[in-house]
Amino acid sequence: MTGAFGMPQGTHARLVIGQVLLSVRHKDRNGHHAQEALCRTKFKQSLLARSGMVLTKYSHADYLKYKSENRIVPDGVNAKLLRCRQPGRAFLEPGRALILK
Repeated sequence: MTGAFGMPQGTHARLVIGQVLLSVRHKDRNGHHAQEALCRTKFKQSLLARSGMVLTKYSHADYLKYKSENRIVPDGVNAKLLRCRQPGRAFLEPGRALILK
């Protein structure tokens, strides 16, 4: 329970069962080091390896494909996929950015 100003009353974790406790970002070649570090921690937790990019909704293979086609643009900590057509116009080649005003 929390009080009027959001301060906890009592001792409990503000988590639900199955919620992600910790996320580790690493390069592909350093994945085994991150996994070993989490296995050596004091409180053992189950590990889940993700195949997608961490902060995007695209898988790693899709991200590399769109990047080679120049269809994906970095957008802060996320990535934005460029459309291949404008509303009411013919299709454009992939990689051409659309500026709608």
